[in-house]
Amino acid sequence: MPELPDITVYVECTSAKVLGRTLRRVKLLNPFVLRTAVPPIASAEGCRVLGVQRLGKRVVLALEGERWLVIHLMIAGRLRWLATGAKLPGRLALLALEFDEGQLVLTEAGTTRHASLHLVQGPQALQALDPGGLEVLGLGAEAFARQLVRENHTLKRALTDPQLFSGIGNAYSDEILHRARLSPLALTQSLPAPEVQRLYEAVQGVLTEWTERLRAQAGSWPEKVTAFHPEMAVHGRFGQPCPVCQAPVQRIVYADNETNYCARCQTGGRLLADRALSRLLKASFPRHLDALG
Repeated sequence: MPELPDITVYVECTSAKVLGRTLRRVKLLNPFVLRTAVPPIASAEGCRVLGVQRLGKRVVLALEGERWLVIHLMIAGRLRWLATGAKLPGRLALLALEFDEGQLVLTEAGTTRHASLHLVQGPQALQALDPGGLEVLGLGAEAFARQLVRENHTLKRALTDPQLFSGIGNAYSDEILHRARLSPLALTQSLPAPEVQRLYEAVQGVLTEWTERLRAQAGSWPEKVTAFHPEMAVHGRFGQPCPVCQAPVQRIVYADNETNYCARCQTGGRLLADRALSRLLKASFPRHLDALG
């Protein structure tokens, strides 16, 4: 799922294309992408774009008349900018927002359809779509610490909870925790103050650096938005060497997600077990990195 750095770059590039332009047509290529009925989607046509912003992991186009088009990419959704009249990418295309200068196209890979479009009117309706998490970039260390310990969760869960922090997902939480040298399963309310500070600095550093890197790579438009980058330290790198200590990157698999971490850098060599694997192997499950040989 595109996260804060990816969405920030999408917002910047979209703004450069459509700010001040008139939305001529909303072309729904899959009727299920639209999740609202009031106001009618046709009411967005003919409106100028007054701004483009990020709302958590959503891209928001502010239109005249206090209307907002809210696009949630979910896991496999992506945005493309195509020339006016250009052929759309077949079954992948769910939506096209047509301007005189080009068209903003929402695509989604795979067979399931989770990406969505909302058209809402009035600031309260827009606010209702905001999960409420704090924006972490520019957030002070004390405010970050207070939010972190508001509930007693694992660090992985806390960082990816949109009601706590805005825009952080599976990929960048892995990178943040590796940078901070902290276990993804450490509990927030048990974390000593120096480790909270280390986590805060990692959040600021990782998200800022990746936003700058993706911005530089994107040029006029980000064509290859992915959760997996060869420059990442641990995310998506199971079995590959940690760039810090060269130990093989480990993972915890749960549902459709996985957490990647370095046992040597983050857990003192201890291997973390997901429920399914530990139940399957029982006493045979290796408890320490050294047991892997």
